[in-house]
Amino acid sequence: MAADYSFLEKNRVVPVVVFNDLSEVVPKLTALDNGGIHAAEITFRTACAADAIRLAVEQCPQMAIGAGTVINAEQCEAAIEAGAQFIVSPGMAEDAAAVCSEYGIPYLPGCVTPTEIVRARAMGFEIIKFFPAGVYGGLKAIQALAPVFPGLRFVPTGGVDASNLAEFLACPAVAAVGGSFMMKGSPAEIEEQSRTAAQIAKGCGR
Repeated sequence: MAADYSFLEKNRVVPVVVFNDLSEVVPKLTALDNGGIHAAEITFRTACAADAIRLAVEQCPQMAIGAGTVINAEQCEAAIEAGAQFIVSPGMAEDAAAVCSEYGIPYLPGCVTPTEIVRARAMGFEIIKFFPAGVYGGLKAIQALAPVFPGLRFVPTGGVDASNLAEFLACPAVAAVGGSFMMKGSPAEIEEQSRTAAQIAKGCGR
């Protein structure tokens, strides 16, 4: 079963969300949704991550809910069992990639060097997470890598915020961006920041 990555075209801004308590889940995701962002990558590095994904999928079915910071097959299995609709890793976790392939779940491996990208493409991936983008050259690095790997799409994360969001999204090689810049503050503030990000993304539509 082929994985469906169309959620990235529909949601060109994918928030990276950390939940430390389940009481945060519905208010913050509702704020994102009301602000025009309908996806969330819930990091799998807190004790309540799996339960947060489960609750998010149950209470916010209109949103694309995925798991991030997944570094091995065990975490990947747990995230998918909880209902994660896509999986994101900070690097290439080959065992997690295999699990995603088995279930037909979209997987975004983290790659920044040409060698890592060659390996990812050899495994069949045409969309990668570029992380941490700000440390590894940002948009300039993506623009340098893109001609060498035609057809490859990037999801830069780390160092992306409202000030440079439009520049990243205007790049043809960028499928979407990830980031936590819209997650600061109260639900009302998250909604407003999400609305700003969604408007920027809409302006960069193609």
